Amino acid sequence: MQILSYAYAPVYRYISNSGYYSFVVEQTAAKIGVLLGQVGTPDAPTKQALLPYLRNFLSDPRVIDSHPLLWKIILHTVVLRRRPARSATLYKEIWTSEGSPLLVYSKQQMIELQRRLGDGYVVELGMAYGGPSIREAIARLEEKGIKRIVVVPLFPQFSTATTASVFDEVYAAASGRSWRSWRIRKKFIPALRFIEPYFDHPGYINALAYKTKKALDALPHRPDKFIITFHGIPKHFADEGDPYPVHCHATAERLAHELGWKKGEWIVSFQSRFGREEWIGPYTESVIKSLPAQGVKRLCVVAPAFVTDCLETLHELGIEGKHTFTVGGGDPNLYTLIPCLNDDPLWLDFLAETVKTNAGGWKAA
Repeated sequence: MQILSYAYAPVYRYISNSGYYSFVVEQTAAKIGVLLGQVGTPDAPTKQALLPYLRNFLSDPRVIDSHPLLWKIILHTVVLRRRPARSATLYKEIWTSEGSPLLVYSKQQMIELQRRLGDGYVVELGMAYGGPSIREAIARLEEKGIKRIVVVPLFPQFSTATTASVFDEVYAAASGRSWRSWRIRKKFIPALRFIEPYFDHPGYINALAYKTKKALDALPHRPDKFIITFHGIPKHFADEGDPYPVHCHATAERLAHELGWKKGEWIVSFQSRFGREEWIGPYTESVIKSLPAQGVKRLCVVAPAFVTDCLETLHELGIEGKHTFTVGGGDPNLYTLIPCLNDDPLWLDFLAETVKTNAGGWKAA
């Protein structure tokens, strides 16, 4: 009798022999899949590339939960006629020779995480909107015979507009569901484990604090004020139970404590407001603009909600934020934006340990 080791898992498949079916047991390496989930990015900084990306993104009821018929009319008759060209202009200012910064850094995170986890794991990157898509990432893992997947949303603070959107896409891809067809053709769903929000995890906070301190130590001056900014959400999301604001304030408190910032030296704000409805505040743009009049000469901005530099950090905070500070009367040379975690070693060490913890009980080949 042959005994299978824990590094291998039995796979059962049907074979046909003159109309009769029987099971055959095969051995396959029991590797563990890891899916890094991101929001997404367009394929190019052009109006043509932004149109399908924004249409997909803004059609998600997790992102815009207005009346679906009314929003569809507004989206197609107003928003998608104006926003793609405007967004393309912004993307062009941050685009790199290798492509979108978010995709470039996310791929580096994938490569470095794979190196840390070793051959017993297979790491893939998937985007909720745009490519490489979550559906493609799940398919690649399954093509390699992987039946157990740890899902790692690259959002420390949970929000229905980000984390939940990734969860939705992962399950739809894993289960074979599609809005285009009522028929579910997929007959097997891999085992899925979703890691919990890590907004206050010591490993994440330590990596964030180290990255921030390293950047601050390189400055010739100590900032007068620190803004800890997070991507905003509509206020009614929070009123209806989204824990995102609570998570954000907890992250800010722990980061400030770790760095020794005193009360009054730092403030929490929220950016990237979309539409006319009220969002959680205060709004980052308004805060930045008001500070020079309050005597703030040296300003530092850190964005813990973003683990990868993207349009919202590089342009909204790096370019527009500096301009806003200048318009308010500040010196642009005394405006500092802390880079995101990107491929920081401490951050990736934390991710690797988090994956292993969440894969507990699953022995990797």
